[in-house]
Amino acid sequence: YSDALSGSTAGIGCVGEIVKHERLINDRFFIICKGQEQFCITDLVRTKPYLVAKVTWLEDRPSGEENLDELANEIEVLMKEVIRFSNRLNGKLEKEAQDLRKNQFPTPFSFFVGSTLEGAPMEQQALMELEDTEARLKRERETLRNTLNYLTAASAVKDVFSSP
Repeated sequence: YSDALSGSTAGIGCVGEIVKHERLINDRFFIICKGQEQFCITDLVRTKPYLVAKVTWLEDRPSGEENLDELANEIEVLMKEVIRFSNRLNGKLEKEAQDLRKNQFPTPFSFFVGSTLEGAPMEQQALMELEDTEARLKRERETLRNTLNYLTAASAVKDVFSSP
């Protein structure tokens, strides 16, 4: 992550696999990436024409006592509700959300959840910097709850103003 305003680069990043790309006007690209492995920047080698750094690879630390499968399942339910409300607000057909977790263990699922927060790059960065799956899942649960509260309120307001 690089902050366009300050020009600063985050100290923790993720190797990304390009899943899909589309060429845009002005020689720009729209790229969808899938995170592969976290790293911590230990030394900047150069910054121009692109960033090159020495890194150390990171692994999640073992979590505490909470049942992570239970927490991951709760987050999947919240994600389905967020999708349902988002679709409703955007006038899309309501259909049953599919299996979002796809039998993933809690750690890879936690990274998937963070990747879905496309409009919030700073929150995505904060989630990626957490080296504890339980802490990441708890923060994602809170983020999804806040999002759901916002969407619920927006939906109620829309219903009031669109009713005859």
